[in-house]
Amino acid sequence: MKKFLLMGIILSSSLISNAQSDTTKVEQYCQLIMTPRLLSNKVTIDLDFGIEKSFWSDTRVKTDALTLKKFNTIIDALNYMGKAGWMFINAYPVKTSQTEIYHFAFKKQFLKSELQ
Repeated sequence: MKKFLLMGIILSSSLISNAQSDTTKVEQYCQLIMTPRLLSNKVTIDLDFGIEKSFWSDTRVKTDALTLKKFNTIIDALNYMGKAGWMFINAYPVKTSQTEIYHFAFKKQFLKSELQ
């Protein structure tokens, strides 16, 4: 009986030790879009993670409590992205007839298992 119990413990521990986690890292990109607010020196920030959005979806930044995150300046938004672990890549303005909209590209490495 002791031999069977010992054999069962050895087999079960070998099965558990074979479990490995995937540590492959994948780069993901996002784009921060800054639009100035009308009659204000504050800005509206939208994040584009490459996910299809509908007319009804809200892409503005929200806090952990899901309240709308408001930024006073673009530097405030850039600091927020840096604290979240995103690395700045590039920035470029898109000029319309009324205003300039600024686009900021970021990248971050995630574990492959985090994205699934």
